[in-house]
Parts: sequence; structure tokens; C-alpha cells
Amino acid sequence: MSSHLLPTYARADLSFERGEGAWLVAANGDRYLDCHCGVAVNALGHAHPALVAALREQGEKVWHVSNLFRVPDAERLAARLCEATFADFVFFCNSGAEAMEGAIKVARKYHAASGHPERVRIVTFEGAFHGRTLATLAAGGQKKYLEGFGPPAEGFDQVPFGDLEAVKRAIGPETAAVLVEPVQGEGGVKVPPPSFLRGLRELCDEKGLLLVLDEVQTGMGRTGTLFAHEHAGIVPDVMGIAKALGGGFPVGAVLATAEAGKGMTLGTHGSTFGGNPLAMAVANAVFDVISAPGFLEGVQRKALLMKQRLAAVRDRHPDVIREVRGEGLLLGIACGVPNGKMIEALRAEKLLAVPAGDNVVRILPPLIVSEAEIAEAAERIDRAAARLSGEAAGNGKLEGVPG
Repeated sequence: MSSHLLPTYARADLSFERGEGAWLVAANGDRYLDCHCGVAVNALGHAHPALVAALREQGEKVWHVSNLFRVPDAERLAARLCEATFADFVFFCNSGAEAMEGAIKVARKYHAASGHPERVRIVTFEGAFHGRTLATLAAGGQKKYLEGFGPPAEGFDQVPFGDLEAVKRAIGPETAAVLVEPVQGEGGVKVPPPSFLRGLRELCDEKGLLLVLDEVQTGMGRTGTLFAHEHAGIVPDVMGIAKALGGGFPVGAVLATAEAGKGMTLGTHGSTFGGNPLAMAVANAVFDVISAPGFLEGVQRKALLMKQRLAAVRDRHPDVIREVRGEGLLLGIACGVPNGKMIEALRAEKLLAVPAGDNVVRILPPLIVSEAEIAEAAERIDRAAARLSGEAAGNGKLEGVPG
């Protein structure tokens, strides 16, 4: 069937008409266990009653007024985020890319306001993904995303992920900040040791730099804490979040300390839709659920169970699943077959998952997934791996896999 959508995605020939918790129902009635979650967005699953109620109630009041007026729910959510984190101020936007674009602006403006406008360069990391805008593409530095869009935005110095000595060598008189994902999601679910993040914090303090975290994918409970940097016992100066913040409704945010945000004065940044009443109503409802007593402890328990289940599948099919890695319910299967084949095999078992770099498949169930659904997911992954293992044995090797 022809489509008038710009062909920038290789979309699966699959559409869904409704969702229920951890499940999606296709147009033909087939039920899929959703370990894709709109790429870590639907943290509370589908049709969560608290989110539906919040959206319906706000939808009958005010949809949009712009930031030229006060939005009480935006002020409420900002206060809640600041109370729960390092931040003193929040700026709301619509997406992760916008959040990271804003975070970059905050870091540069901080130094300009401090009398050092020359300090504009930001140290970033190989394998990173910060968004699809021109600046965030340059920050990520991946050639496949930059090709054909002219000269990359200036001001980013890339070093290997996890290499603290390389960061030290990259710092110069024009360096403003270090920008890092606590876990590289798109880059292959790579988890650095906590000592790396602690080392970055110490280095930024020593050199007068801002530590900027991209928690777009890792934030809002995905790793078992509200934000992933908590595992390392550090705090950033600036942080971008999005995805799960709205539970499926488009919303992002930049969080900053008062000192880091001192350059962001009247007129320095803006967003027409950012923090609009619909988004804020839903995001406050998401925060209600995730911040409820015991919720994150439940995510931690379920994450451990899922990791154990996946490790058992890996032990049965080491030719197909080389490694299981990740933090919380941001899990990655490093494949011994092309990850595209693994995604197809999982889809045949009515389980949805997400590809990532480093030949990895991301397993991203909603945070409200049940233990029974975790067991069901593991069984479906096991059946998919068994089929691929059988194909490999029958064919000598799978196409695209070194033999």
C-alpha cells in the first residue's frame, strides 16, 4: 500500500488498534507482548487508567495557552521534579532531542554569563545518541546520521565511551561541559562502571565544567531508580529527559541547578508547545504513579527476575544470544545472529523489541509488567532463539554472521 509519509522509516507492516497494559492488539486481533514500549516511552504500558483520566479531564478544560501565561500544572510538575532531584529549575519542551538541544544551550550560556564566552566545546562519546537535530546529531557524531546534511555543527569533541583518560586529554581552554548518557541505549545498552560517572563528576568540578546528562531513555524509573545517575551516587549540573516523562504523550524537559542555569534569562530560550496543559496533566499523572511508595522497588525486583530469565535463555542458546546486559528494565541482548533476524523471530512469536547498535536487541517492557508477563516474554524469546539456532545448525551459518 502506498503512503504519503516521507520514507525515513522502514516500518513493519503492522498496525495496532488498542493497547492493554503490557499488550498491544493488532488490527487483525493478534496480541503482542510489548517489550518495545514505543522505544522506552510507554513506561506505564497502554491505556493506564490514571493517564487516561488525566488526559480526558484536562481535554475538557484547556488544551493550549502558550508560555506567555502561567500554566499551574507546569509549575507543579517542575516543583516535583526539583524536589526529587538535584535541580532548581526546569524548562519544558516536546521531545528528547529538544531537551538535549536545550541542555547544550544551557551549558554554553552558563560560561558566557560567567565571563568566558569562548568556552563552547563539549566532550561527547563514541556510540552516543542525543537526537536528530543538527546540534544533537553532531554531539552524537555518528556518520550514518550526519551524512548528506552539510558540515556538522561545530563544538563537539568525541572520545571513547568509558575512557576517563581520553576525556582528560580532550579538555582544553574552550571546553564548556561533558555530555554523557549514564547508559548508552541506542549505542547498544552499554553500562559504564559507576567509577566512570564519578570520575566525570570529579573532573568537571576540578576543571570548572558542567556535567550534562542525557537521561532521555534512562530516566523516570527505567533503570530501577528515578534517574540512572543515582546508581553512581552523583548529581549532574544539567539533565535532559523525555520519553517516559509523558508515558506516551510528547513531553521533554531540561533540568538545571540555579548556578548552571544562570545564563538562561528572559528571552534566551522558548517553546510554543512546551509545558502545555495537556502534556503537564499527563506527566503529573505519570509522576504520581512512578513516585508512589514501593513502585521503583518493584521495578528493581522485576528487572532482576527478567535478567535471570534472559540469562537462562542465553545459556540454552549461546550461539544466538552472546550476552545479556543492561540496568533495570533497560536490557540488551547481544546477538550472535544479525539483530534484524532476531527482531523478526521475536515478532513471529508476537513479542515486540527494539534494535540497537553493536548488534543488540533492546528489551524494554513497561515498568508495570507483571512477573507472569516476564515469564511469558522469556518463553517467547527462548522460542525465537531456538528457531534461529536451528536455522544456523541447518545452514551451517546464518547469512551475515561470521563463520
